[in-house]
Amino acid sequence: MKAHTHETQSTITPERALEFLKEGNQRFVNNLKANRDLLEQVNATREGQWPFAVILSCIDSRTSAELIFDQGLGDIFSIRIAGNFVNQDILGSMEFGCNVAGSKLVVVLGHTKCGALKGGLDAAQIEGMGMDNLNHLINHFSPIIKEVIKDGEEYSSTNSDLLERLNHQNVKHAIEDIRKQSSTLRNLEKEGKIKIVGANYDVETGVVSWL
Repeated sequence: MKAHTHETQSTITPERALEFLKEGNQRFVNNLKANRDLLEQVNATREGQWPFAVILSCIDSRTSAELIFDQGLGDIFSIRIAGNFVNQDILGSMEFGCNVAGSKLVVVLGHTKCGALKGGLDAAQIEGMGMDNLNHLINHFSPIIKEVIKDGEEYSSTNSDLLERLNHQNVKHAIEDIRKQSSTLRNLEKEGKIKIVGANYDVETGVVSWL
């Protein structure tokens, strides 16, 4: 499989870009890899890159987008932050990927058993460790937790049902934030030039489900 060129990227629709990722995850789950020469792709992309998708995922070491979607060099822009949420810099990166570099798809990829979301549920203990920047990060999830927790429910990372509801709601929030905070991406989606979708990666099975 060769690296994408400007010509191949320009013919990809948002729907086909999504199919590329679905097909890649199927190969991953079945322990199959597309036949690609990575050094050849290094050479092919030395003058430029034409990725077809932008993927926002967690920094979790098990969730490398290139691996779980079986993609090569030059195929995707990979943005990673603990808890896969957006801020202004990440939105700017997405705008570059889609409006400047021509990507056709934005994916917000959550995952099961997310440590950042567990941190949000166990914020009181983590705050006692004195890590100011980590505290700032996990407090991002507090409003989302309030949306999904039920009356009388255990407020803890050991509550696996709550953790998974939080995971899905966090992906939904990130997509809403992309549309609200980036007129560039919102307009590209309205014009049908890109799609913005959510997904969830199961760290036990390797399967990506689409939300």
